[in-house]
Amino acid sequence: MYIDGALLRATKVAAARSGKHEYEVFEDALREHLGLAGVVERIWAGITPEQAPGEEAAARIAAEELAAARSSASLGDVTAG
Repeated sequence: MYIDGALLRATKVAAARSGKHEYEVFEDALREHLGLAGVVERIWAGITPEQAPGEEAAARIAAEELAAARSSASLGDVTAG
């Protein structure tokens, strides 16, 4: 992966100021850009570790939600035209 030098320097500064690792700054920015910021927190709100789905169930749920979002998006494209 290539990262522009100026962007990498800005990331290092942001990481130092926030007390985070550089990768955390990149992950936060990607989550925000992709619309995923806060999703995990909303999903886990009020769920105890015992209630959390296992890895297999979580992967199934994620795949179902992704399929539903894609279907919804393509339906929106069809109805808008």
